[in-house]
Parts: sequence; C-alpha cells; structure tokens
Amino acid sequence: MRMEYVTAVLAVVDLVPPGTAVSYGDVAELLGAGGPRQVGSAMSHYGSSVAWWRVLRASGEAPSGHEADALRHYLLEATPLLGAYDAFLRTGEGRWRVDLASARWAPTDADFDQLDVISDQLERQLHILSVPDDEMTV
Repeated sequence: MRMEYVTAVLAVVDLVPPGTAVSYGDVAELLGAGGPRQVGSAMSHYGSSVAWWRVLRASGEAPSGHEADALRHYLLEATPLLGAYDAFLRTGEGRWRVDLASARWAPTDADFDQLDVISDQLERQLHILSVPDDEMTV
C-alpha cells in the first residue's frame, strides 16, 4: 500500500469530529480513491495515531478485536448506539453497534474544502509516481 494513500486516509479520519462516525467506504468516497478494503487496510496498519474508532464497517460494527476500547470512546463522545452495549460493558456479551444513520459525519463546507485539498494532493502524488521515468516520455 502506498504511503501517500495511507497519509490521505489518516488526514480524512482526522477531520471526523467526536460523536460522529464514517464507514470505510465513506472515507474512500470522500477521498475519491480506493475502496472500503483499502481504507480498512490503511487503518489496520497505521490507524492507531488517529481516532480509529470513528471509522467502522457499513453495518456500524466497531473494528474487530477492538470492540471494548471503541465502545468506551463512543460512550465518552456520546456517539449514538444501538443494541445491548450496556450488557457488553458489564459482561462482554451482547450485540451492539453505532447507529450510523444518526452518527454519520456530515462534512461542512469548510470540511469539504479540506477534503478537496487532501484528495487533490493524493491525486498529484499518485500521478507523479505513475509517470514513467524512462527519459523518453515527454
């Protein structure tokens, strides 16, 4: 995975405010590059430096293996939840998820300006990397 893509994914995640969430596919769509699997891969390898709990599956389920940590963050940030999250806190049992319909981040115009800068920069970097360096290309 190209580090330029990872850097762009992390920059998008940095824009997601507390109490809101996006799906992996949302991040890819906002970037205009990659897809849910690429975003998920970037997050699983490099996402610890950002608010990783704000990026989840389209179903609203927290990242696998990080449900308990994510739930603590969701509760602190008052992220809308569905299901038996209180039972999960007490016993580790119970199904719950983020109410993505209510919690989905709606970027402001200022956010879209920043997203445009991030996606334009990514596009330029990927274009530069794809130009052949054979000294014959004009």
